[in-house]
Amino acid sequence: MTRVSKEKRVEFTIKAGSPEKLKSDCVVVGVYAGSDLTASAKALDKAADGAITALVARGELDDKVGATLMLHDLPGIAAPRVLLVSLGKADELTDKSYRDAVGAAAKQLAGSVAADAAFILTETELPHRDLAWRISQAAQILKDSTYRCDELKSKREESKKGVKKVVFIAKAKDTAPLEAALRRGTAIAEGMALAKTLGNLPGNVCTPTYLATTARKLAKDHKIKVEVLEKGDMEKLGMGALLSVARGSHEPPKFIILNYKGGKAKDKPVVLVGKGITFDSGGLSLKSTEGMFDMKYDMSGAACVLGAIKAIAKLGEEINVIGLIPATENMPGGSSIKPGDIVTSMSGSTIEILNTDAEGRIILADALSYSKLFNPEYVIDVATLTGATVIALGTKRAALFTNSSELQEALTKAANNSNDFCWSMPLDDEYFENLSTNFADMANVGPPEGSFGASAYFLSRFTQDVKWAHLDITGVAWQRGKDKRSTGRPTPLLIQFLIDHCNAKKP
Repeated sequence: MTRVSKEKRVEFTIKAGSPEKLKSDCVVVGVYAGSDLTASAKALDKAADGAITALVARGELDDKVGATLMLHDLPGIAAPRVLLVSLGKADELTDKSYRDAVGAAAKQLAGSVAADAAFILTETELPHRDLAWRISQAAQILKDSTYRCDELKSKREESKKGVKKVVFIAKAKDTAPLEAALRRGTAIAEGMALAKTLGNLPGNVCTPTYLATTARKLAKDHKIKVEVLEKGDMEKLGMGALLSVARGSHEPPKFIILNYKGGKAKDKPVVLVGKGITFDSGGLSLKSTEGMFDMKYDMSGAACVLGAIKAIAKLGEEINVIGLIPATENMPGGSSIKPGDIVTSMSGSTIEILNTDAEGRIILADALSYSKLFNPEYVIDVATLTGATVIALGTKRAALFTNSSELQEALTKAANNSNDFCWSMPLDDEYFENLSTNFADMANVGPPEGSFGASAYFLSRFTQDVKWAHLDITGVAWQRGKDKRSTGRPTPLLIQFLIDHCNAKKP
């Protein structure tokens, strides 16, 4: 049975209104550093005879972005609560400071006894960001703040706190673009929730079969077709690379195909390929105990593809999207692939396996070859492929490799608009020297030097005649340390890219 993320239902609406007359349980407004009030805060302050100005001037609210102060029963104001949120200096506002302020407000609302809130932080002006963008981001953050990863706890802590309804206050004659932005932000958060849940589930629950079941449920709930290829089907297709990784596991591999047909029949699809290693022990090239601990997250690429397609289907975007998920465990055993073995991929290329812990690129080789059957406009694979990503870019940006400047520009734009960042890396032919071998067309690993680029170049050998991009998400897919959890990234980036691509095709 498919588990779902634990979320509180929050209803979002948009309307106009004077801050001081709003009858919500809580009104959320911004304050700039230096006691400078936003327009709505000024309106509230005027109605309360300067009570807000006095409190802020007294230092009750810190100037640091995201500082909050809950006020109760101010005179002249209909709402029983006013939540002040610090925005920092007015001339230093950025996307990040805005999102941090919204996140701080979301945290306060989640722990409040207020049942509903009027949210006016969206009035905050940002360079190059319109009201629709600010509302979409706020809806995503507020919705995401309700996510809980307690699916496997025997007793879930049910809290009666937290708002159940949020009204965005906006003065606009045409609210249609704002309503669309609201739906978009909510859909992105729901797509992220699915990706997070799949990532957070342990390997004994989230198996290849579980991913297939999740895909089937997704297809049933939305306008999506699904097909799941079994081991015999993969053998007929010649997917020797994928099957070689699956040999050591008792869990049967699955090759999941999702087909969302929202565009015209003649429109070429965008193909998303998600790495689905549901647990990675390293195979016979066994990882250390410490290195193995987080390997339930090695299917995060697959999770993000499922989350992105869910959001696109819910929004009804007029685009054709194919999701391909090669799913298997990578386990040691008597049947496991051995270092030195040579396998034949679906493309016919032979691969010498020098390290069984470099399995992600092996299964993706067959998935990328399969993607060409759909005559795609673009192919984008998403994978936790190399630890070198973390060394190179840390945990803030995914690594982007692509053979198309057009795709590079589009993905970078989507990353910046979604605040789900990536960074372009080189993809040079010289990296093939690191993969040369006397015994096969290529090896699956080379020397440590340049391993980052070599892993991406390995994939490029299976996408030479399509516009393709590879997102290495090892650094961003999950949060490390005491608060370890799936982040759901880069689901927002993928969704934004698909939406942008869809809009670009409209007359």
